[in-house]
Amino acid sequence: MIDKIDFEKNNGLIPVIVQEDETNEVLMMAYMNKESLQMTLDTKIATYYSRSRNSLWVKGETSGHYQHVLKMYLDCDYDTILMVVKQDGVACHTGEKSCFFNKLL
Repeated sequence: MIDKIDFEKNNGLIPVIVQEDETNEVLMMAYMNKESLQMTLDTKIATYYSRSRNSLWVKGETSGHYQHVLKMYLDCDYDTILMVVKQDGVACHTGEKSCFFNKLL
């Protein structure tokens, strides 16, 4: 299935929507490259690609707030991932459970 993913559509990256298994709450959105996706599949711990640092990062590596990957789905165009996780602690670097706490409408 990895070979079907269109990494080049977004300069070698694919957006990842992260959802909590128990509540279905959307926790965050991040990016993966092919290497971070393979690491995530191998370890079942969410690993992302940081565009600002230009490097891989394991979610929770410094905070202890790991994301244990339970399921992963590709959308119909093979260019976005939905990842279902068991979240240790909070997902947002601000200390909020979800990154989506700023109500717009």
